[in-house]
Amino acid sequence: MASSSSLCLMVLVAAMASPASAQLSATFYDTSCPSALSTIRSAVTAAVNSEPRMGASLLRLHFHDCFVQGCDASVLLAGNEQNAIPNAGSLRGFSVIDSIKTQVEAVCSQTVSCADILAVAARDSVVALGGPSWTVLLGRRDSTTASEALANSDLPPPSSDLASLIGNFSNKGLDVTDMVALSGAHTIGQSQCKNFRDRIYNETNIDSNFATALQANCPRATGTGDGNLTPLDTTTPNAFDNAYYTNLLSNQGLLHSDQVLFNGGSTDNTVMNFASNPAAFSSAFATAMVKMGNISPLTGTQGQIRLSCSKVN
Repeated sequence: MASSSSLCLMVLVAAMASPASAQLSATFYDTSCPSALSTIRSAVTAAVNSEPRMGASLLRLHFHDCFVQGCDASVLLAGNEQNAIPNAGSLRGFSVIDSIKTQVEAVCSQTVSCADILAVAARDSVVALGGPSWTVLLGRRDSTTASEALANSDLPPPSSDLASLIGNFSNKGLDVTDMVALSGAHTIGQSQCKNFRDRIYNETNIDSNFATALQANCPRATGTGDGNLTPLDTTTPNAFDNAYYTNLLSNQGLLHSDQVLFNGGSTDNTVMNFASNPAAFSSAFATAMVKMGNISPLTGTQGQIRLSCSKVN
């Protein structure tokens, strides 16, 4: 594994290359709320220890936030984006974020944004499940709007092909390596049967034994067992590691959008690198998370610091 000092250096270099980093700062709350990060970390660690799946849920919340209007906590506003097709019935972790917000408000009233809480909680979730750490740049403010339409158009569906994924991430300022690395977040978490049913019954680039095993919990008929859950990484479902990529090498990607990363295309070599080199994946994932966290933040006097993450002030 890469040393923590070299990893931090690489992440900070990547952060300095981002336009948003001129406005965000790792020390943003050092004076105004010095206990903010430790408060968030303690709450996230407790939540993940209680339910390991929550780590993936909090990481997904941050991703689904940043890809719609930027990292502005718009996804936390009740209704709106939460009703979009990629989110309805699957996005979770709101109660954990609300609890963290309450705890942070108790020590620093109307100082720490919900958007920053999401960004830090995502990092702390990965760390709690054994993954890499990175320096989270801070200073985001919260939106007063949210968009169900943008959530439907900007979040990549599990049926995405490789070209669509590359284009979708490129639209957010993320390159192909970032896309492959961020897809590795599927080393944790679970997916509903309706998202991979077509793959396990109709696709050919899937290990036959793997498909057969999955069919036991995901019936062929649409509307039957649609919400049944299967780990995205069946090898080490609660460990943040590089097993996601070794699974792809064996044609054991759960989603269509997973396996397209290793299917004779332009990303095959990156997948093979991450599969054989855990440190390379950890470094690339940390760098990509910093870049994703810098997508179009509200800063300065833009937006607001919400008192409650689910509604505007």
